[in-house]
Amino acid sequence: MDLPSFIWLWKIAAWSMGLSLLAYSLLAVTGIWMFRKRASRYNFSTLFPEDYSGIRKFHYMTGIAMVSLVILLLLIGFVGTLGEYGSLGHSQHLWAGLITVLLVLLSAGSATLISTRWVWARRIHISTNIILFFVFAWVSLSGWSVVQKYLP
Repeated sequence: MDLPSFIWLWKIAAWSMGLSLLAYSLLAVTGIWMFRKRASRYNFSTLFPEDYSGIRKFHYMTGIAMVSLVILLLLIGFVGTLGEYGSLGHSQHLWAGLITVLLVLLSAGSATLISTRWVWARRIHISTNIILFFVFAWVSLSGWSVVQKYLP
């Protein structure tokens, strides 16, 4: 079958992955800051206002953006791979991507449950994000090898 070039799709994927990694970094910084603020009795009022709802909103909005980008990457991967090869599973990148999506969704889901009633949700959220660091490295490295197949 004579299909058009999917290079434009891979460009969108590259930008989406870069923005996902940026979002993850921003989420890590703001998450660590909120965790330290919550755990500490030190008054940060000289640097930041006592009410840090703006940081929390930024954290949530960045999380929503990251979930959207990761789902976009999943769709691009499926469409591009099916369009190029006609089937899935040509490398470990499929598994790395699926695990990444599952972890991102688990992290987002647990974030919505964080409260004083359900302290376990915070532990799941933080643990998932630590694991996600290593899975993002795996999906990035395996993705790089996949991209090499598609470049002319």
